[in-house]
Amino acid sequence: MKKIEFNQIYNVNCIEGMKSIAKNKIDLVITDPPFAINFKAKKANYNRISSRVISGYNEINPQNYYDFTFGWMSEVYRILKKSGSMYVFSGWNNLKDILQAIDDVGFITVNHIIWKYQFGVVTKKKFVTSHYHCLYVCKDEKARRFFPFSRFKKEDKNEKGRSLHYKDKEDVWEINREYWTGDEKTPTKLPSELIKKLLEYSSKKKDIVLDPFLGSGQVAVISKSLGRQFVGFEIVPDYYKFAKKRLDQNIYRIKKSN
Repeated sequence: MKKIEFNQIYNVNCIEGMKSIAKNKIDLVITDPPFAINFKAKKANYNRISSRVISGYNEINPQNYYDFTFGWMSEVYRILKKSGSMYVFSGWNNLKDILQAIDDVGFITVNHIIWKYQFGVVTKKKFVTSHYHCLYVCKDEKARRFFPFSRFKKEDKNEKGRSLHYKDKEDVWEINREYWTGDEKTPTKLPSELIKKLLEYSSKKKDIVLDPFLGSGQVAVISKSLGRQFVGFEIVPDYYKFAKKRLDQNIYRIKKSN
């Protein structure tokens, strides 16, 4: 593997890619790993027309999920700065493996955030799943950076006189799913509003942001739009090409929160 450069993305396995990054180099990791739930990537739901969804989604066997997670998290731990943080998204199905790997690798859990989106898949024999887990972890609790008033000032109030920064920092977030437009898309995408929030609380301009499972390129795209450096790895060639196209087009212009 050639030397990794920042503000670039790579069509390689993330562990191979991360091995080419020097230790203690990355400021922030935001990632949404494979689900390991036999995800139907081509299924025509969430307003997706299956013929427009790019093929190649790479799934993990649930029996191997802990080993898979421990492997990539170990490399993240090596290259993350002491002051750095990581946000890992997960459904509930294999959450236990992610939580166990976080502890075994040596990360410290800061928060367990719940992302409540606007709807889930209709069910007949159980409750509807309409949330996602986000594990906020770090290497060193004393060195970890967090910018509590990056989005709202301490004195900012809403129309009812309640603190805006307090509400914004509660650990249950209601953020709508973001739907694709155009003829080409990947199966999943985190909302730009969600990624923007994480970037603003846990990084500053010129910080290096990594996504080991790049997918559509959303983390890299939003990082670039907010003046962060970025690097990402995607094993599926067509997803990589799609993400690179989005980065080259500079499609996002993010407004300030306040």
